[in-house]
Amino acid sequence: MWGMLKSIYLVRHCQASGQDPQAQLTDEGVHQAGQLAEFFKHKPIEYIVSSPFVRAINTIQPLSELIKVEIHRDERLQERILSATPLANWMEKLEETFYDFELKFDGGESSNEALGRGLEVIAELLDRPEKTFLIVTHGALLSLIIKQYNKDFGFEDWRRLSNPDVYRLEIQDHITEINRVWPDHI
Repeated sequence: MWGMLKSIYLVRHCQASGQDPQAQLTDEGVHQAGQLAEFFKHKPIEYIVSSPFVRAINTIQPLSELIKVEIHRDERLQERILSATPLANWMEKLEETFYDFELKFDGGESSNEALGRGLEVIAELLDRPEKTFLIVTHGALLSLIIKQYNKDFGFEDWRRLSNPDVYRLEIQDHITEINRVWPDHI
């Protein structure tokens, strides 16, 4: 199945009230989810897979209902765990993990570990018969996936991601191209 062109839309969830797995979308986030549904409604999305976190599911629920495509939940798309204990300088620590993919903090996962689970999901999608997919995940994991296909993507690019944000990954015969497709004017 790898010979045909496959498109995977990578979506960062809409604005949320926090980082907890149960965090809800803000009022603005609910509005953004409606904008996402409008953005995608004429694209041929055949399969949706999402982080099980509430903010990710709520981000794509309006589109799922509009185009009548089921949301498949996948734990591997949940947010990257930087550390099990709070880090006062977490931003600096996160930046370090953009340069050292093996760096790991107490109870957390390295960039390679987080990226590995994201790439497993992508590999499974590429083996499916559908051609156009949508993945909903979180900023840190999304950044690692983007960096896999665009080596120039770094920490400052992560900082500039919006909520929501959308990238399209196109793969055909192991040739890949990734581009941001979310319009800034929305």
